[in-house]
Amino acid sequence: MKTATGTTVISNGQLFDGSGKPPVPSATLVLTDGRITYAGPAAGAPAVPPDAQRIDARGGTILPGLVEAHYHATYFNIARLEDLDIKYPVEYVSLLAAVNTALALECGYTAARSGGCLFNCDVWLKTAIEADLVRGPRLAASGREICSAGGLMDWNPGFRKIGMEGLVFCINGVEDARKAVRSLVKDGVEWVKTYPTGDAAWPDQNDHHTLCMTFEEMHAVVATAHNHKLKVTGHCRATEGIKNALRAGYDTVEHATFIDDEGLELLLKRDVPVVPGLRFEQVSVERGPQFGLSQKVIDGHQETLDGGAESCRRIIKAGGRLGMGGDYGFGWCPHGEYAKELSFFVNFVGLDPLTVLKCATKTGAEIMGRGDEFGTLTKGKLGDVLVVEGDVCKDISRLEDRQNILAVLQGGVLKAGRLAPRTIIEVPLAA
Repeated sequence: MKTATGTTVISNGQLFDGSGKPPVPSATLVLTDGRITYAGPAAGAPAVPPDAQRIDARGGTILPGLVEAHYHATYFNIARLEDLDIKYPVEYVSLLAAVNTALALECGYTAARSGGCLFNCDVWLKTAIEADLVRGPRLAASGREICSAGGLMDWNPGFRKIGMEGLVFCINGVEDARKAVRSLVKDGVEWVKTYPTGDAAWPDQNDHHTLCMTFEEMHAVVATAHNHKLKVTGHCRATEGIKNALRAGYDTVEHATFIDDEGLELLLKRDVPVVPGLRFEQVSVERGPQFGLSQKVIDGHQETLDGGAESCRRIIKAGGRLGMGGDYGFGWCPHGEYAKELSFFVNFVGLDPLTVLKCATKTGAEIMGRGDEFGTLTKGKLGDVLVVEGDVCKDISRLEDRQNILAVLQGGVLKAGRLAPRTIIEVPLAA
């Protein structure tokens, strides 16, 4: 991905640097050749060349680009489980995924970590984004997921005789686990996504208190992945599944819905971040009836919502880390509503806006393993910046409306927002 050349100055706004500290009023941000060279009070800003590009924040907020830490690029208007993997051919899925990544950038998300993807699309999406062929967040790819046979994601009935190869590897035992990871290594992913537990979406076979992988399988995944310098995460709702993941060496935990005291102690000891993805539970309860979700499924989502919110409060109070992201791409939780996750954590979970913004910037970058490159407005880091009209630090819901987004920059290049020019993609010639 190209970085800008020359100098860009963003001024006339408050600056939230991503650290969680109160914003700096009347601030200036200076970018030189795509990297931050100054972030602080306008009065202390250095002199800049007369031809510097200038962006007026219009009294609003200058903050790091947001990080979607649980991103499903290939999910699109899913209404039933079948829509996850057999609704469209891979060719169309790839096009839909490119639409989703462009939308994420328009919403202010300059980086994203995949939470699972059909047909290895996110690996190639990342390649296209880095080559400036497709607009989207900087991606950390995970490709196909891993679940035990008969587990949460192994829902296609046997009579279809089609398997789940486009979406997941269904494993039986540690040798299958190692084989699946080695296939992902060959695919070129960075993260290995697993399903140690069930979910409210499938209450009769694998509900949110069911274990779907053995500890031995999980440990084999981690050992193999870490040997190849890949990271591992997992869909963990059930209490024992969370603890199994932490003991097995998982690098993050998705959801951590029903964490207990022992699990919290393990989490803090290893400083493992959690990506709760809780707003999906809220909208499943609120919008579920109109999409035909059964009352049993809706009741399960309500239990997950309440338990997950309490777990998040405990994790933050104890000094743990949360990333912001969720299962967007369902009919009742569509792409483009990512920032509603942040408002949810303020209004429902009860976290303060500065904490949530830190989770959505600094912690998100750390989860991606790129905290030294972006996530805070710190000298030397990439100019991945979001400029929003209004006081986001007091009213985080300002992020929900794309009309409030003035500018989205990646590496100092103005890519989206109301101030961004329409651009024509230049396709590089083959060597």
